[in-house]
Amino acid sequence: MTVTKNPEVRITRRFDAPAERVFDAWLDPRLAVRWLFRSPDGEEVTAAIDARVGGRFQVVAHRPDGPITHVGEYRVIERPTKLVFTFAVPQFSPEHDLVTIAIRRLDKGCELTLVNEMSPAIFAEWGEKTQEGWGQMLDGLATALEA
Repeated sequence: MTVTKNPEVRITRRFDAPAERVFDAWLDPRLAVRWLFRSPDGEEVTAAIDARVGGRFQVVAHRPDGPITHVGEYRVIERPTKLVFTFAVPQFSPEHDLVTIAIRRLDKGCELTLVNEMSPAIFAEWGEKTQEGWGQMLDGLATALEA
């Protein structure tokens, strides 16, 4: 039997902040709105986060051409090393990706690896933009952690 793995976007980023602080930035709505799904133009973002396994999140990025809603459900929460959640943008596709965040402590700060698995069709259409988007968001996370 052949097991086919879905295509993925993978990004690794180092942060000068402790692993706990980086992990918490994903689940604390007050921090998340400062960087998660925020556009480079910095439009307002609102977030509702139920940070528990089985809990859901909804993050709305308010853009000039209308709001974009990002939703998902938490599958694994192992503070401060692992976070797994589904992810979708319903106005563009009914499909849900699977995102895994792994955080490893370093002597100074931590290293975060994000893996976004998606269907081949979604990857073909959105893979490159997803890579860019997560990269921009992780840059925003670094800035938010410095504040």
